[in-house]
Amino acid sequence: MKDSITNYIEYLANERRYSLHTIDGYKRELARFACLFPITCAEVRPHHITHFIGHLHEQGLKPKSIQRAVSAVRSFFSYLVKTESVRQNPATGAVIPKVAHKLPNVLDPDQASALFDKPDKASTPVNPKDLRDQAILEVLYGSGLRLSEAVGLNISDLDLPQGYARVVGKGNKVRNAPLGRQCILALQRWLAVHPRRDLQAPLFTGRGSQRIAPRTIQQRLKRIAVDRLGTDQLHPHMLRHSFATHMLESSGDLRAVQELLGHADIATTQIYTHLDFQHLAKVYDDAHPRAHAATDKNEADIGS
Repeated sequence: MKDSITNYIEYLANERRYSLHTIDGYKRELARFACLFPITCAEVRPHHITHFIGHLHEQGLKPKSIQRAVSAVRSFFSYLVKTESVRQNPATGAVIPKVAHKLPNVLDPDQASALFDKPDKASTPVNPKDLRDQAILEVLYGSGLRLSEAVGLNISDLDLPQGYARVVGKGNKVRNAPLGRQCILALQRWLAVHPRRDLQAPLFTGRGSQRIAPRTIQQRLKRIAVDRLGTDQLHPHMLRHSFATHMLESSGDLRAVQELLGHADIATTQIYTHLDFQHLAKVYDDAHPRAHAATDKNEADIGS
């Protein structure tokens, strides 16, 4: 089984172009499965998958971790079926524990305003890092990019006159992400002081002219949030969540938001419909007289 796993990991790295973080996760879960069952891939049956799930339960893993492990095994055997190494995928019918979806945190309108509508400092000298950070903020929130997508951008990926950026997303899928007016202005200011001029240079640089590290962006965002919001609870994906939520609230077009986010499955995008409903429910509770009438009646019933 180990040779097949090695071939699969190479496939994920070379053909699917998965990130190192994702590949490490697959390696870990498949190694755990292989250690539990020292048999060939062709000998694995559905009851082995059931045993594997039970073993993970006994180890005290949470439902989300079990789901991730089984997903890795299922994907591995799908690859083996595709390459005709095995006839069937034994993990197809596996029953895994359901995971309660935790709704992502998003910026409310006041926070978004405080984060982006900063005082104009055009009359004072500007640190190039500040211009870079502002451009990163605009790209993450204004275009809804993943952190890895923003980090991977090159200058050549930008088409500022047309207002979009060529983005390489998960599974090496390419999409054109629209750039808003403020985002384009922020990028133009950053490019004016960019340490490199060649088109193949990374768009966002860290030390010297090297591509910025994801960790650097995370740290810079926290520093900005402390300064502008009074909290360090800001991270790149929170800006992406905010983009999706605010777009859905304004347009109601789930398919369009799916395309903008680069989601392969619309079910992934549907989590934002829950956020939208949550917002609408709060507005109803705060403003609609029938909401208060219902509450008053319930309280009267409880007291009687």
